[in-house]
Amino acid sequence: MAASRRQFLARSAQGAAGAACAGLAWFSLLRQEAHAAPFALRPPGARPAGDFEALCVKCGQCVRACPYPTLKLAPAAAGIPLGTPYFVPREEPCHLCEDIPCAKACPTGALDKALDRVDRARMGLAVVDAENCLSWQGLRCEVCYRVCPVKGRAITVDPHPRGISKHAVFVPVVHAQDCTGCGLCEKACPTQVAAIRVVDPRLVQGRIGEHFRRPATTRDAGLAEASPESAPAAPTAAPMKPSAAPSSLPGPQAPTGKAVDYLNAPVEGL
Repeated sequence: MAASRRQFLARSAQGAAGAACAGLAWFSLLRQEAHAAPFALRPPGARPAGDFEALCVKCGQCVRACPYPTLKLAPAAAGIPLGTPYFVPREEPCHLCEDIPCAKACPTGALDKALDRVDRARMGLAVVDAENCLSWQGLRCEVCYRVCPVKGRAITVDPHPRGISKHAVFVPVVHAQDCTGCGLCEKACPTQVAAIRVVDPRLVQGRIGEHFRRPATTRDAGLAEASPESAPAAPTAAPMKPSAAPSSLPGPQAPTGKAVDYLNAPVEGL
């Protein structure tokens, strides 16, 4: 009887210890999920942050449908919500499949099936590190420009004066409105650590805000001039012509005897 009681107490203690360990592990997992970085690069058509995590059931169908080893499911130590799909451009970028198989395979709508053109995807934004970019350092590289699938729109090459010679420096410039965030440029960058990186736009893009007014365009000015309500009232009297500047003002005198603005006067010795 005493032995049975001791066995019962021992098993109860073991069960309590196991439950405590399981609860601690679950608490640690939930805490990691709560503090997971929301800036992972998602597949094409991914819903906005928050909506995507709420819809994604971590089934891995998008990973299976991808014909490249691009997508992977986040492990427990990745700093990304566990089991959600993401990709690392330097390891394997998105190759922008025209039929977008990953979005078609998603059963919950976390990847939007309404995305009909993959060049409209906005997975991230490429950012150039000018201090380490070979082109910015005066070398002819332009690899990121050449591999960009939206070449001429997402990445352009601008000539900049070099300063130390007559030759120009051709530097890559990223245009956010056309960048898909595929990461092909980051993968192809020849520097040891990529000098062009694809990141979540929220990390690098600002926002003007509603309290600032943009300058009026030329078209707006033309419409304002044509509007009768905005037309200025006719002056009651003709504006007076400015009187001639007296010759006593400082500054060199013009040959005609009238004063010349000293800022526009010729400099002696030049």
